[in-house]
Amino acid sequence: MAELFSDEWMKRLQEEWNKEPELKDALAKIEFNSTIAYGFDDEDNPRGVVTIQNGEVIAAAAYNGQELNWDLRASSGNWEKWIKKGIGMMGLGMAYTSRKLKFKVGDYAAMIKDPRMAKPFIKSFTVMGRV
Repeated sequence: MAELFSDEWMKRLQEEWNKEPELKDALAKIEFNSTIAYGFDDEDNPRGVVTIQNGEVIAAAAYNGQELNWDLRASSGNWEKWIKKGIGMMGLGMAYTSRKLKFKVGDYAAMIKDPRMAKPFIKSFTVMGRV
């Protein structure tokens, strides 16, 4: 298995994301465009990034200074736990309030209040588990 958030891992995430209608199609309905980075909370920069256009991941790679709309950070142990088991709304709320999941860039409150974004966000953890 590729290292979490490595270039290879991100490309596999792109494949799995684009195969998942509850993610890709749900975000296409709201014309979601974004650049999302993932990484570890003890590092200065994120590790991997996806660029999304109308819900579809059009690029996935190791982070290379891209401008970000979202930058999600957690410990490697927490990422691995959420990727393996998924995360629900309660778990997401707990992870955020306990600072286990950090949004270095992006507005967690705005996202979680909009079910059209919150449900796909939660689904993205399940999709990561397929990588």
